[in-house]
Amino acid sequence: MLNRRDFMKSTAAAVAAAGRTEAAGSNGMFVALNSALTGSKVQWPEFIQLAAKSGYGGVDLNLNPAMKDGADATRGVLNGLKLRTSFCSLPVNATGTDELFQRGMSTLEDAAKFVSSVGCGRMMMVLPAGSATPTDELRKTLKERLTAVGTVLARQNVRLGLEFLGPLQFRTRAAHEFIWRMNDAVDFAKEIGPNIGVVLDAWHWHHSGATVDDIIRAGKSRIVTIHLSDAAKQAPEDVKDNQRLLPGEGVINLVGFFQALKQIGYEDGISPEVLGRIPADMSAEDGARLGLEASLSVMKKAGVI
Repeated sequence: MLNRRDFMKSTAAAVAAAGRTEAAGSNGMFVALNSALTGSKVQWPEFIQLAAKSGYGGVDLNLNPAMKDGADATRGVLNGLKLRTSFCSLPVNATGTDELFQRGMSTLEDAAKFVSSVGCGRMMMVLPAGSATPTDELRKTLKERLTAVGTVLARQNVRLGLEFLGPLQFRTRAAHEFIWRMNDAVDFAKEIGPNIGVVLDAWHWHHSGATVDDIIRAGKSRIVTIHLSDAAKQAPEDVKDNQRLLPGEGVINLVGFFQALKQIGYEDGISPEVLGRIPADMSAEDGARLGLEASLSVMKKAGVI
């Protein structure tokens, strides 16, 4: 295996893999490689090379190792391989203690500058569907904290997506139910700021009972990034988060899902996040291939590519 420095040098000027037209493009939706397809078998920055080799249009950005490599090197590799970036995780613990939150805020400006400079511009965090903290108290705290986060991100033209969790298992873990419906998450985002929206995960969209009309209601400005998977037909109490299927294998209305995204003009990443679906003994290359082929098949059926 190439060492890190040699890898960054050798791939910065490489040509992207042939045949990626459907998954890429300079505008419109693109399929991004997500680590749920590869497990821990491939680490950053080899993850970028695998995405290009497999035919992806982009990658989910792994923020910490990418920042370690530096903006110039990361941007060079992505540009050389003609890959776009979908999102990275918010490096701030917004639901923990004040100390943890402030620690994250102290480094957020640098992180925001970095992601903006490498062409990402989108971060995400997970909203708790339930909490030991009373709902009104948690809402007040999160709104204050995320307003501060949004202000920092806005200075670098970065958006934040809030991921709502749909399955029953998440909202029954604690005493107090919080935000788990799409429309509630969108409305909360609107309260916080113009650069705040939602992560539209097809799995959570389906299990929260959201509809195609909810996607249209949210509009392009409030949908930050997309996670894609499918679901078996199950009773709500039987649904577990690691039981996801490849797109097209289950009962989610993915054709309607994508047609709504096209209607609102969504033009960013589609990350196949099929938790629990890829066999542990499958190679990273085969997992990446399966995820891309299934995603493209559904997108073609929906008429968005």
